[in-house]
Amino acid sequence: MNIAYWIVAGLLALFYFYSGTLKVSRSRDQLRPMMAWVDRVPLPALRVLGTVEILGATGLVLPPLTGIAPSLTPAAAIGFVLLQAGAIAVHLTGEDRRIVLNVGLTATAAVTIRLATRL
Repeated sequence: MNIAYWIVAGLLALFYFYSGTLKVSRSRDQLRPMMAWVDRVPLPALRVLGTVEILGATGLVLPPLTGIAPSLTPAAAIGFVLLQAGAIAVHLTGEDRRIVLNVGLTATAAVTIRLATRL
């Protein structure tokens, strides 16, 4: 189970760390080609979302690695499930109806929750 957790959670953490870093550091014009919804969200909210993604990625990796506050790991994964539920809603209410990635990330976060509770 430990190996499975590190594979799934590691990939999820890498994705969110990368995505969060882009949202925190790039302008709307730079994000628009890969994220069509950025014009519908205020820039401060976009920056906060990126920060939350970076913190969540850290929450998937550091607690099991250090043994400090291991209950934060499933909490971070639950946060990603909730984040993707909101992302799906944003995509479906706009003209961008591409939610396949969001559904995949939701499923991956759900698997991570299950694996984290067995660490």
